[in-house]
Amino acid sequence: MASVPSVSYSITVRLEVPAGGKAVSQITHVVENAGGIVTALDVNTAAHDVLRVDVTIATRDTEHAEAIAAALETLDDVKIHKVSDRTFLMHLGGKIEMQSKVPLRTRDELSMAYTPGVARVSLAIARNREDVRRLTVKRNSVAVVTDGSAVLGLGNIGPEAALPVMEGKAALFKRFAGIDAWPICLDTQDTDEIVRTVQIIAPAFGGINLEDISAPRCFEVEARLRELLDIPVFHDDQHGTAICVLAALTNALRVVGKRIGEVRIAMAGAGAAGTAILKLLMHAGARNIVVCDYRGAVHLGRDDLDDSLRWIAEHTNADGYSGDLRGAVKGADVFIGVSAPGILTGDDIAAMNDDAIVFALANPEPEVSPDEAREHAAVVATGRSDYPNQINNVLAFPGVFRGLLDAQANGVTQDMLLAAATALAEVVTDDELGPNYIVPSVFHPEVAKSVAGAVREAAGGRPRTEA
Repeated sequence: MASVPSVSYSITVRLEVPAGGKAVSQITHVVENAGGIVTALDVNTAAHDVLRVDVTIATRDTEHAEAIAAALETLDDVKIHKVSDRTFLMHLGGKIEMQSKVPLRTRDELSMAYTPGVARVSLAIARNREDVRRLTVKRNSVAVVTDGSAVLGLGNIGPEAALPVMEGKAALFKRFAGIDAWPICLDTQDTDEIVRTVQIIAPAFGGINLEDISAPRCFEVEARLRELLDIPVFHDDQHGTAICVLAALTNALRVVGKRIGEVRIAMAGAGAAGTAILKLLMHAGARNIVVCDYRGAVHLGRDDLDDSLRWIAEHTNADGYSGDLRGAVKGADVFIGVSAPGILTGDDIAAMNDDAIVFALANPEPEVSPDEAREHAAVVATGRSDYPNQINNVLAFPGVFRGLLDAQANGVTQDMLLAAATALAEVVTDDELGPNYIVPSVFHPEVAKSVAGAVREAAGGRPRTEA
C-alpha cells in the first residue's frame, strides 16, 4: 500500500454540480480532508445552472480512492456520474501496436511490400541467411519472453496477467531506444518447453530479453539459450539490475571517496538479481563481499548449498562468516538489498562504517526504511520513484539492446555489462554528482545513447548506420 497519494492510484471523477455557489471549492476541500490530492479540475460542459466537472485525484490505494468517491457523494447538490481509474484507462486495448513503416497507398506499393515483389526478397534471404538482418525487422527486434512465474513483486500470476507488464516493457524499448519489441507470454513453466519455444521463434528476432522467470529456472533457461542461439540472450531481472547497481555504486563511491576494491559489502538476496549483481561487482573489482539469504550468510559450511549458492560460497566470504544479515552489515561500507521488506532497521545502518552506502531495492517496500537509513548513511538508493536515487532497469536495458543490435552481436559478455555500467555512471557529471543524484533520470537524453555506444564498442561493433 502506498503511504502517500500517488499517480499510480489516480482517479478521475466526473461530477455534476450547480453552476453558482461554492460547490467547486467544497469538492477540493472534501478531497483534501480525505487525504487525497486534486491534481486537475476541468469543466467538461457548462450550462446556465449546471457544470459537469472532471476532478483528477491522486490517492493512496484502491480503498482510499473508493473512500474519497464516497465522501464526494455526501455533498449536497453534487452528483457523481463516473469514477475512472486512470491506470486502467491507460491499459484499455493494450499499450502497444504494430505500424507499417512503408506506405501502402497504391497497387504498386502493395505489390512491392507483399506479393509478388516480396518473393524476390525471400529468395535473396534463402540464398544468404545473413541478409535477414538487413532486409527485415530482425535487425531491430527483441522478444520479451516470460512464463509469468515471477512478475514484479506479484509472484507467480501466469502468462495472461504478465502481459500488461510485458507490453509496458515493449513500450519502454520503443520510447527509449527505438527498438521494436514483442511480448511473448508462454503458457508453460517447464524449462525444456521454454527453451525449445524460444529456440524455434528466434529466427524472427535480433535479441531475446528474458523477463520475470523465477529462480533457479531462469539461470538454466538463460544458460541453455545462450548455448543454442546466435543472438544475444539477456535476463533483465539479473543483468539489467546488475548494470544499474554497479553504475549507482560507482558514483556513490565517488561521493564518499572510497574504492570498490577496498570496501566491505554486505548483500541481502542470493537469487537471480543478487547473483548477477555479485558477479558484475566482482568483475568490476569488488573483493570483500558477504551474501546473505533467508538463512543468513552463505558460506561453505552450510548443508543446503545448490549449485548457485555453492558458487557464491566459493567466491565470497573469505573469512567464513556464518551469522545473520545484521552481523554482516555491522561495520560494512556498503549494503545492497534485493530481497525482502523490513529486514533491517535504522539501528542496523547506524552500525555500518562511516560514510555508509545503502541500496535498499526491494519493491515496493525496501529492506530498511529509506527515511531511517538516510539518518545514518551518506548515500541511500531505492527502487522507488518517490525517493532520490531510484535504481530503475529502464536506465540499462534499452541502451544495452540498442548497442547489441547495432553491433549485430551474437551474445552478451561481462565486459559488455561492465561497459554499460561505466557509461551509465559517466552520464552524471562531476558538477551534478551528489548524495541525492548518483544515477541520471530515466528521461535524460544521453542515457540510452551512451549505454548503447559503450556496449556496441565492447561488442566490436561500428557506429550505428541506417540501411
